[in-house]
Amino acid sequence: MKYFLFSWLFCFSWCTYSQSPIADSLDQINSINFQKAEAEILVIPKEKRITGVVKYNFEILKPLDSFYIDARSMIVDEVLLNDEPATSRNNGKRIWIKNNLAVSEKNTLSLKFSAQPKEAVYFINWDIPEAINAPKQIWTQGQGRYTSNWLPSFDDQREKIEFDISYRFPESLEVMANGKLVAISKNDSLKKWAFDMQRPMSSYLLAFAAGDYIKEETKSASGVPLQFYMPVSQKERLEPTYRYTKQIFDFLESEIGVAYPWQNYKQAPVLDFLYSGMENTTATIFDNAFITDSIAFKDKNYVGVNAHELAHQWFGNLVTAQTANDHWLHEGFATFYALLAEREIFGDDYYYWKLYLSAEQLKELSDKGKGEAITKAKASSLTYYQKGAWALHILREKVGREAFNTAVKNFLVKYKFKSATTSNFIAEVEAAANIDLSDFISNWLNQTAFQGFVALNSLKNSEFIKKHLEILALQETPLDKKEAELSKSLDFPVSDYTGQEVVFQLEGQTSATAIKLYKKAFATNNVYVRQAIASSMERIPKELKSDFESLLDDESYLTKEMSLLKLWMNFPKEIAAYLDKTRDVNGFSNKNVRMLWLTLNLISPGYEPGKQQENYRELSGYTAVHYPLEVRENAFGYLYQINSFTTQNLLDLLQGTQHHAYRFRDYSRQLLTALLKKEEYRQKFLALDERLSQKERDYLQTKF
Repeated sequence: MKYFLFSWLFCFSWCTYSQSPIADSLDQINSINFQKAEAEILVIPKEKRITGVVKYNFEILKPLDSFYIDARSMIVDEVLLNDEPATSRNNGKRIWIKNNLAVSEKNTLSLKFSAQPKEAVYFINWDIPEAINAPKQIWTQGQGRYTSNWLPSFDDQREKIEFDISYRFPESLEVMANGKLVAISKNDSLKKWAFDMQRPMSSYLLAFAAGDYIKEETKSASGVPLQFYMPVSQKERLEPTYRYTKQIFDFLESEIGVAYPWQNYKQAPVLDFLYSGMENTTATIFDNAFITDSIAFKDKNYVGVNAHELAHQWFGNLVTAQTANDHWLHEGFATFYALLAEREIFGDDYYYWKLYLSAEQLKELSDKGKGEAITKAKASSLTYYQKGAWALHILREKVGREAFNTAVKNFLVKYKFKSATTSNFIAEVEAAANIDLSDFISNWLNQTAFQGFVALNSLKNSEFIKKHLEILALQETPLDKKEAELSKSLDFPVSDYTGQEVVFQLEGQTSATAIKLYKKAFATNNVYVRQAIASSMERIPKELKSDFESLLDDESYLTKEMSLLKLWMNFPKEIAAYLDKTRDVNGFSNKNVRMLWLTLNLISPGYEPGKQQENYRELSGYTAVHYPLEVRENAFGYLYQINSFTTQNLLDLLQGTQHHAYRFRDYSRQLLTALLKKEEYRQKFLALDERLSQKERDYLQTKF
């Protein structure tokens, strides 16, 4: 009875408000054409609050009695329809405007609003005391988090509008946002940044990032301004981080055959980002972990993500998927064109190697019965990204590059600034190639199983892959019977990938033949072959001691990290020499080498005993909440290995269990679970109760 009473009351409050509400957003899209939005936003970082006004221009295509704007957990103080106060209702997710509207061309809707977003806007380090001097940033993430948390807008990606937005921020911050920066003005301690967009876009692609940035600018071959943002503290890493960006841009514009559709393109790294990168229109935001120097570039660089997010400016931003079943039109295309761009930079072997690796993953998943159709709504990233890219690779081979490129160009031109379906794309390919693609649709788009045999035949178009597969086939062959083949694979010029495979097949072997091959592998001076030795060799034969020690000089932070650990384990009498040599190496953004050095220092009591307390304070201090999450996670991992957590470390860990970045949050929760298995830590966590936030306290309680 209570259920029916509640349902009746809800219907009464709603149905008396709108006799025939538009329940489906597609109905609204077909009834109203929102054309332009002008907004002014004030960001108040210390309050984690946003206030502003937004004005929409629109035309009515069909008579209606109500319409909505998405606005999540937002206070709306004023709603004006055609400059007159309008009857409206805020249900916490949408602002419904009640008015009988006839077909008309020029209408406006203005909203004055304020919000303290629980997601979609992230205020980094604004709670940290000024004395700590932690870098402060604010950035947004619309896709999956909803821009309507900070701007009354549209959660439906099919709704496209031209947005002109001005932002007011503390004057100390540099601001990046969608479109062209047309004006900067100052008022007291605030700066106003005015950005102009000239073309319509989906609301989920709205974004801004603000921080202590420097900015460099160049132009593409076609004259498009390219802007690169970098934290001032890491300005020397701007070039290696953004290396090849102009080449990627010029290649994609040429290969796709459609001019870059926006006014400019800019990118900025941010702390504690949710993903690797996000392709906001004209304004890509990417994770701080991709900031690199020239040494780290060899192991982990931004090139692939850079190319992927840029490709989205066409695939996803210019033409947007109409339904969840068409999401691969974003991710599969961005992954494929990024691979083509990387092929242009790193060569054919790299291209086929990346396809080979993803084929292995897809085949393994498929063999377990967990394969998914590319056109499945809410499929996995592996399906959308890698299987989608494979489908396009096969399609391009099937119809030929010329027909494929013609179809892609026609598809983008026909549906530009609109949404489209998989069928729309296939129709363009069939027309350009004059071919029926029913079999392709069945086998590659709608089939859950991965077409491993077809993929293998395609990979064999690469001489490198064919030779690599021949070496792979020798894995179970005794060393003395494959020595010649392995040795030949180490001849100059050695393949990065096959050379590594040779080393992996030597793992655990110490015969004279193995030593001879190892010597040859060391002598290749190939950073990746030598890295494979560092990662796979556990017991270092005395004949290879000096060779292995030379790995500490390689320009690879992965190699330095792994070789330092292996040398420490194998030659305890020479620990001091190894630690002296690597004392000043930090490594990647997660300080991988530095933290290993600190840990080895702490568990080597004979080395600098007077500095161990100082070194422990440094290692322990890296869990602090103002450090990037990749630094914190690495520090937690080492402290767990030496079983040495301070009270502050435990507080930092509990903060991590509520972190906005799900990967770090999950890591923190798993580590907490592991610690709580020990009674000593159960008691320590219980003693923290008064120092915890309510969310932390509630979560901890669920673990007891």
